[in-house]
Amino acid sequence: MAHLEVKRKNRTGWWLWLLLVVVALIVVMMWIRGHDKETVAGAAAVDSTADLVSDQAEAIAITEPDWNKVDFSVPATRDSEITDPDISIRQGTDYTIYTLGENVLFPKDQKNVQSASEPKLRSIATVLKKRFDGAYIGVYGSTDSTGSPAHNKTLAADRANEVKNWLVDHGGIDYRKISVHSIGERQPIASNETVEGRAQNRNVQIVVFEDATR
Repeated sequence: MAHLEVKRKNRTGWWLWLLLVVVALIVVMMWIRGHDKETVAGAAAVDSTADLVSDQAEAIAITEPDWNKVDFSVPATRDSEITDPDISIRQGTDYTIYTLGENVLFPKDQKNVQSASEPKLRSIATVLKKRFDGAYIGVYGSTDSTGSPAHNKTLAADRANEVKNWLVDHGGIDYRKISVHSIGERQPIASNETVEGRAQNRNVQIVVFEDATR
């Protein structure tokens, strides 16, 4: 009888598959853990950014003056360094108002500063830099009641912004300390029923708070 050689079955194959499955599970678990860490880190970064924005908002609220407290009917005053009759000055408790009429600053119903008014703006800027350097400054635009309220509000904002840009670009005023406020026709300082009153209501008023640390 011939001798038959029986080959033994290879029992190592299933161990290899088991090893591959274990390695795959380990890789998946590591990926999941890493993804969770990134998610937590991202959430922490968002929270940190939110806290920073909140802190900055609180700082602004603490340091910037209350612009709503400005009373444009406070008493008139004089300044030995500003003698131009086209510039009127009023004095509040802790702020000073410098006013220039529309006819001085702008052509009729336009927003571009006239070159003839630049010496007047320069004299105001010189005093602001000399006495109130670092203080907060608000530029307010006002109109009479002629035209629609929407048009007047836009025109007042455009004119106040033009004066602000001039003070920053040519007067050396810190852009971070100067803001624009559009009054439009809402707070007239004279009657809009007369030509003279309407002329007084068309102006730009530069308000500076004397305490630079506010």
